[in-house]
Amino acid sequence: MVTIMPQKELVKRAVAYIQERLSENPENFHKLLDQAGMRFNLSPKEAEMLKDFFKQSESDH
Repeated sequence: MVTIMPQKELVKRAVAYIQERLSENPENFHKLLDQAGMRFNLSPKEAEMLKDFFKQSESDH
């Protein structure tokens, strides 16, 4: 049985997915971003927001 998730939940899971793997290998950011987009079925706009989120969090540190 397939469970339908709200899109916000998918974006949250994509953030967690990238954060988890980014700590292991920070050089793979763009590859992880693409993988998360496909894995969580993100729209191009959501993928861009995800990219901006990580750029913003990087500049905050």
